[in-house]
Amino acid sequence: MPEYCKKPLLKPIERDSMKNNAPILVIEDEEDIRQMICDILQEDGYSTLQAADGNEGLQLLRKTPESRIVITDLLMPEKEGIATIGELRKDFPWMKIVAISGGGISFPENYLNRAKAMGADATLCKPFGSSELLSIIEELNQ
Repeated sequence: MPEYCKKPLLKPIERDSMKNNAPILVIEDEEDIRQMICDILQEDGYSTLQAADGNEGLQLLRKTPESRIVITDLLMPEKEGIATIGELRKDFPWMKIVAISGGGISFPENYLNRAKAMGADATLCKPFGSSELLSIIEELNQ
């Protein structure tokens, strides 16, 4: 597995712990991937909101300020993920951000490293498993 896709070892998730009631915003232009992420989160007890690009996500977030975590793809039409992260950091500095990318025509680490530099709290390389996603969300909720 490439180094940029390796994740730190995280403690196991305690499934009985109370989930934060604040919805998690998932910004992803590919509807099937967006729905899969929301399904994983909802099956684990989280509520979710969905947006197809950064502009839609930021508008939704301004209407739902109780959200505390955003999962955003990096390569999207309209407002892409790097610009979205920059705007999130400016307007919602407390927000926890998870950047996801499969890399497009480039290597995913290029985009994921830029996302980290822009202020993403965590990154995930597509494809990723439900346990990887849930471990990161649990850690960010601490």
